[in-house]
Amino acid sequence: MERRTIGAAALEVGAIGLGCMPMHWAYTASQQSGEGALRTVHAALDAGASLLDTADMYGPFTNELLVGRVLRERRAEAFVSTKCGLLVGEQHVVANGRPGYVKRACDASLRRLQTDVIDLYQLHRPDPEVPVEETWGAMAELVSAGKVRALGWCAIGARAQRRFGSSAGAAAGMYDTTIRQLERVQQVFPVSCVQAELSVWSREALDRLVPWCASRGVGLLAAMPLGNGFLSGTLTPGQGFEPEDVRARHPRFTAEMMAANQPIVAGLRRVARRHDATAAQVALAWVLAQGRHVVPVPGTKKAAWAVENAAAAGLRLGAADLAEIAALPKAMGSWD
Repeated sequence: MERRTIGAAALEVGAIGLGCMPMHWAYTASQQSGEGALRTVHAALDAGASLLDTADMYGPFTNELLVGRVLRERRAEAFVSTKCGLLVGEQHVVANGRPGYVKRACDASLRRLQTDVIDLYQLHRPDPEVPVEETWGAMAELVSAGKVRALGWCAIGARAQRRFGSSAGAAAGMYDTTIRQLERVQQVFPVSCVQAELSVWSREALDRLVPWCASRGVGLLAAMPLGNGFLSGTLTPGQGFEPEDVRARHPRFTAEMMAANQPIVAGLRRVARRHDATAAQVALAWVLAQGRHVVPVPGTKKAAWAVENAAAAGLRLGAADLAEIAALPKAMGSWD
């Protein structure tokens, strides 16, 4: 698989990563299987998808434990990315960016992951009650201590800002607040990667965030590059979702909106037929085409899909393909 070098710390990863979140968090619980998830992670590594992206809140904790079982056998083959800064309660999620907590969270993640060092440690969400410089400074101390190789930031767009109690992002532009925070923490310690949503049907990061990263040698991990599964073309309008599945409450996953957005999938399939590929592979290849510093991190629970996703690294879209995808209709359905 193609390799990409990203970030201030010259991190080398496969062109496509593996998002481990769906294995224990946010999606169809009835399809979650510990042994199946293990096979999926091993299959991804076998296919060259070396970046394994997880977080302490997924589960919580069980996702890191799963990845740790794989790392115990294959640490040298994996690039490990995890996150801190969010605490999960019974009915809520809260941010905690206090320096002491961040350091304790890192030690706990190291134990669960069964490793001596985390390749990329990301701040999941900034704590509105703690200056970001204090949180980032504590994370930088983890680098100095040899517990972490590089630091990353999970970008907050307008949707997430509203979820966490602020409408500033909507007023100022999708990622304006995030960029201001990034510029502040850059003065404390280099940002190696930013993780943000980027896909054919969610292109907001292209306006300012992707160029900001490119101009500073910062990598961008593209979260949800398959549009929560929609762009794979494997979902049927009206199929319904289990109550705990995030898509059950997602405005783009009502039966009406899924039907209305089918032309996007149809367009991806047209391009795919010309390349003997799948719609999902075209969607991932489109993300890869947005810059050498961009690495898509599709999530999946199934080994076969992990292998299919990894193979998208070999798909090269031509100018005509990219123009056809650019002309696809915008996704319908409010995010707010």
